[in-house]
Amino acid sequence: MEDLKNIINDCASGEVRAQEKLYRMFAPKMFGVCLRYAKDNTEAEDNLQDGFIKVFMNIKSFRHAGSFEGWVRRIMVNVSLEKYRKQHLMHPVEDIGIYEQVKFSDDILDKISANELIELIQQLSPRYRMVFNLFVLEGMNHKEISEEMKISVGTSKSNLARSRDILKRKVKQLYGEIETNANYSA
Repeated sequence: MEDLKNIINDCASGEVRAQEKLYRMFAPKMFGVCLRYAKDNTEAEDNLQDGFIKVFMNIKSFRHAGSFEGWVRRIMVNVSLEKYRKQHLMHPVEDIGIYEQVKFSDDILDKISANELIELIQQLSPRYRMVFNLFVLEGMNHKEISEEMKISVGTSKSNLARSRDILKRKVKQLYGEIETNANYSA
């Protein structure tokens, strides 16, 4: 870890080789973070580049008090949120009660790969994708999501319910093995 601390300090001093080394250390993992929030690889690459620009611009503010990887990850998520906010995408609030529970057999969860799941998440609308990722992957609660995305708590809950429903239906289409508690009219 002392090596990482030296690299961070060298980056703060503007050393290009240190920035390159830091980028190579963290880019693969952070690309995965960006990919979860992006609609495709190209958008994820853009977010990764924008994120690292912010990392290098703000690296002097990192105080070595917490996880550097967590600090970089938060920047990547914030870059994705900023891009989302700039697009001003609006979706109506929906009644979350209209979505029935779906139960999957354990076989489906064993069959779906991480890449397939990421592809399905990328197919969600930008708002649904953001809410789903912030709730499921970042562990934020609906109040935090509503503040980050400038939406109501009810909209956050509705968007999460809808995104889960869409993902469940997409998995059903992929594998066709599902037990339902209700009939769907989709």
